[in-house]
Amino acid sequence: MRPQRHPEPSEITLTGVLTALSDPIRLSIVCSLSDGQEHGVGEFQHFPVVRSTLSHHAKVLRASGITFTRTVGTHCYLSLRSELEELFPGLIAKVVALADPEQIAKSMAVRP
Repeated sequence: MRPQRHPEPSEITLTGVLTALSDPIRLSIVCSLSDGQEHGVGEFQHFPVVRSTLSHHAKVLRASGITFTRTVGTHCYLSLRSELEELFPGLIAKVVALADPEQIAKSMAVRP
């Protein structure tokens, strides 16, 4: 597997981060990652999407600069990027605090 490209901190924009967070599945992933631990993508297989769609969401989070992806063999592990807190202090903590798990679950349930 080829190495994942992560944007440089200077390439991370507020609009890119907010756009990535606008999807309920990606928001739910970020809420899970807010515990400061690294999580395997397989931990998110309970979401109502196929594996390829889950990989797409992981790619969007990485491309926006929200997450760091570490690959070991065929397994991918996600964590929040520390640079995000330096660029936008308190943003992720505030978004996670305001995220309503019930509303996120409802949004995911109505997906085609």
